[in-house]
Order: sequence, then C-alpha cells, then structure tokens
Amino acid sequence: MSSKAPDGKAPDPARRSDRSRRAILDAALALVGEVGYNKLTIEAIAARAGVGKQTIYRWWPSKAAVLLDASLSLAGDARTEGGWTGFPDTGDLAADLKLVLRATVDEFGDEKYDASARALTAAAATDPELGARFTEQLLEPQFALYEARLRAAREAGQLADDVDLRLMVEMLLGPLTYRWLLRTAPLTHAHTDALVDRVLGGVANFTGK
Repeated sequence: MSSKAPDGKAPDPARRSDRSRRAILDAALALVGEVGYNKLTIEAIAARAGVGKQTIYRWWPSKAAVLLDASLSLAGDARTEGGWTGFPDTGDLAADLKLVLRATVDEFGDEKYDASARALTAAAATDPELGARFTEQLLEPQFALYEARLRAAREAGQLADDVDLRLMVEMLLGPLTYRWLLRTAPLTHAHTDALVDRVLGGVANFTGK
C-alpha cells in the first residue's frame, strides 16, 4: 500500500507533529476551563486531542508544562489577532499605559484566558521548576515591554532619572493582578486608569508631556 497522500506527495511528519502539538495545546486550554486544573489529566488531554498519552509525554513532562506552553501559544495568538506590534509609544505615557492595561483587563475577562491563567499561576506557585519557566518565558517578556516604554519616557524627561523602572512595573501590575487573582473587586477600565494616574502621580518629574 502506498504511503503517499492523495495528491501524490509523501506525508510531512513535521506538519503532522505540528497539528498534533496544536491539538494537544487546544485540548489543554479547553479542558482546564471545563473541569479545572485539579481534575485535568494527561489522559483527558490525549483523548480530547485524539493522540496517545505517550505522544504528550514525549514533549512535556507534566500537565503543568503542557498548560504553560498552551498559555504561551494563547498569548502569541492574542498578539497576532490584535495586530500587536509592540508597546505603544505615542509620546503620551499615561495614555499608552492606560491603553495596555485596559487590554489586560479585557484579557483577564476572557474565559478562554482566565481559567488557564489561574491554573498556571497556582501551579507555578507550588512547582519551583515550572515557576522559573513561568517567570522566564511568560512574565519577564511582558515586564520588559513595560520597562522599555518607561525607559523611553525617562529619556524624554517625563520621569526622574533615578526612577526604579521595575518597581514602577510592579506598582502598575501588582494591584491589577491581585484584584484579578483573588476576585476582591471587579476589574474595570476605570480602575486601571485610576491606577496609572496614581502611580504616575507619585513619580517625581512626571510631566504628562
């Protein structure tokens, strides 16, 4: 029997692997939203994706690792679909920060993102190795975008020369993440706008220009 596809070409193993990986990542995201992280299993992911569980173990050591790569893929898809070209720099720092934080609120409110992000955050807190990958691959690139925009504002004279850029990022994202993770209050655009105004209002030399 011929191993060629109907078009006469031999099957492409790389393409087949890509399809399988994508199916696994999509299955992990869908299932964690349906059953939660504690009930999520490799067997269930494999069944949903239509692959053998050994296929998953060939690429990932645990369900947490699958979920991390699924979240990275989801973040990449969101940037592509939104036409993401990098952190905006219109010259108006407050407006740029508000725009990005509003988008973050919208992402946190998306069920497709929320369940996987919560599960991954909880898993990373108890698994040091996963936590290190979570920070390095998901958090640090995001922090770097904020820091780059704040650095440009500092170079433009909008922020004090000695301002701690990482501390500013933490001041912006910390309260937002806390409110989202613990559900202490609704996440709104008004909240993030006020957060930006408060943080920038407490930084010496912020001119708003």
